[in-house]
Amino acid sequence: MSRTKDEDRGLPPYSRLRLRDGLGEAIAGLVQRPGRSVLTMLGTVLGVGAFVAVLGLTSSATQQIGNAFTALTATTVTVQDRTPTDPSTTPVLSFPPDADERVQRLNGVAAAGVWWQLPLRSPSVGTRPAPPGESARARSVRLFAASPGALKAARPVVAAGTLYNQFHRGRAEQVCVLGAGAARLLGISRVDNQPVVFINSTPYSVVGIVSDVERLPDLLLGVMIPESTALRAYGPPRDSPARMLIGTDVGAARLIAHQAPLALRPDRPELLTAVPPPDPHGLRDEIDTSLSGLFLVLAGICLVIGAVGIANTTLVAVLERRGEIGLRRALGAGPRHIAAQFLTESTVLGTLGGLAGTAIGIGVVAVVALAQEWTAVINPYTVVVAPAVGSLTGLLAGLYPALRAARVEPLEALRT
Repeated sequence: MSRTKDEDRGLPPYSRLRLRDGLGEAIAGLVQRPGRSVLTMLGTVLGVGAFVAVLGLTSSATQQIGNAFTALTATTVTVQDRTPTDPSTTPVLSFPPDADERVQRLNGVAAAGVWWQLPLRSPSVGTRPAPPGESARARSVRLFAASPGALKAARPVVAAGTLYNQFHRGRAEQVCVLGAGAARLLGISRVDNQPVVFINSTPYSVVGIVSDVERLPDLLLGVMIPESTALRAYGPPRDSPARMLIGTDVGAARLIAHQAPLALRPDRPELLTAVPPPDPHGLRDEIDTSLSGLFLVLAGICLVIGAVGIANTTLVAVLERRGEIGLRRALGAGPRHIAAQFLTESTVLGTLGGLAGTAIGIGVVAVVALAQEWTAVINPYTVVVAPAVGSLTGLLAGLYPALRAARVEPLEALRT
């Protein structure tokens, strides 16, 4: 067997460090100090766990937002009266009397109706005739004029009685529907005893109570009367403009927003402004970007803290193990072998922290999704990349301590 140059000079043969041996030495070094190893991994565990949890929760929340947006907001169109309101002039309602019927004839419209807040300065609302200001309890009750189509477009949940209909509207009947909040303030919980609400001493028969609405939540704190009754009793809206609420089929909202002003006022469509819903994909992407950008910064900070912890612990290990380093050098280990050993230890620490953080992050996403009744959404690439992020963090953190260990001279190390 041929001799090496080191053997010819009387030195021990130059050794080679196999990958398997390097991993074994690294794991043995970590096992000898389990408490320190666990604490060193903690920063990486938190950073990778935050990385996985943030991306998973953002994806899950965005999916839920997108579903709710598509189901409700993307099917809502609002048409607003642009007629200028001047207190010195007589108010005018730009919506025609048959506004509901005109819009409901458009293909893709599920329900539509006009509504506005009644132009009353200090109304008195109560269950008995009273002068203004006596019923302080009902001062927070709001008064609305709403066509039957507007009530239907709001998609209400009727808790008692029924909604007024086209018959009441056509005859301008003095009837009303109460929102859940207004009903509580007025002390009305049933309609079978034919309760009456007095607005400025004018009686209105309560035909129904609404417990919830999917659109126009302000109605829950209000008393709603037919718009024909409101026009006859109080005139057109003054301070707040009239609006039309349109509920559409999925995918028809933007087309309806373009057609509604022409269908309502073919003579002067510029008097009405239709507001379509925003693009759901754009909104979802914007939310995703904003949430991910914010929380990924926090995850990055955790990773930096983890990298500093690994670097600090590895550097301390280099100082503590100078005798071991000198002995290895004396037995034939080269500088690159010493550097590789400490670099392997820091990389293994980062990898173990990445795996633990990935598992914790997935668990957090699953628990939060279960608690919120969401569908947990985690990109498979996130699960694959997260441990690699931990490994890279450990590798970078161990570079400087490994170079310090490689520069240790054998004689100096053995003397210490």
